[in-house]
Amino acid sequence: MGDLKLDRRDGVLTITLSRPERLNAVTGALTEEMLDVLNELMRDADTRVVILTGEGRGFCSGMDLQGGDPGGGGEGRVQRIYRGIARGGEVTARLREIPQPVIAALHGPVAGMGVSWALACDLRVADPTTRFVVPFTDLGLSAGDCGLSWLLPRLVGPARAAEIFYRARRLTLDEADALGLVTERTGEGGDLAGAHALAGELLARSPYGLRRTKELLNLSLDAPGLRQQLMAETGIQTLAFFTEDLAEGMTATMEKRRPEFRNR
Repeated sequence: MGDLKLDRRDGVLTITLSRPERLNAVTGALTEEMLDVLNELMRDADTRVVILTGEGRGFCSGMDLQGGDPGGGGEGRVQRIYRGIARGGEVTARLREIPQPVIAALHGPVAGMGVSWALACDLRVADPTTRFVVPFTDLGLSAGDCGLSWLLPRLVGPARAAEIFYRARRLTLDEADALGLVTERTGEGGDLAGAHALAGELLARSPYGLRRTKELLNLSLDAPGLRQQLMAETGIQTLAFFTEDLAEGMTATMEKRRPEFRNR
């Protein structure tokens, strides 16, 4: 694909943003390629874990502000910019909605829209060069960009999110780690290998369990109360008792061995 590289192996799909000469800045074309891949993953039963990374010196430097307005049709400038931002936000939503756990492999700049996409992933592996850049109020923009004002407060709390947004903070890896934004740290250049190692751990777990747990975590973010979440949990947990993998998992536990799940 034009601005993406895809690598499928052993149940893992690695998506690489591939505009290294622009620090993987997001264009309309890249966004549409991402949406095509993510929409396909919604119905992909063979891919069990997804890794998202960027080629070259950084993960993603945000929207390509030098690339001009998103093109298309007879729309005016406002309509084109609105559509470009809305489609970038659709990528954020899709990263949350696809059934596969998504691991971000981070290095270098993680800026603007790139922060939203990184935080939309379920887990984040980062090397020491990683910098989270939230520049919006320095640019004359709001920090409500592609879901960021929804994601960050849920990860670090509203007060910390406000401070980061208002002050247009740039977070080092140490600062991001202290806030709980990073799942694992690696040596320099080791983020992708670390993400693959983490993906290998997830592949050893129950496919049903992983997908339904992601579903429940997403539901919990908007659940109006405990009882509604209990109802969702009860339905999903009950269905697990009718899977072959549950019997395998329990047998393997009794026999003190790793289970061999078959997604059945």
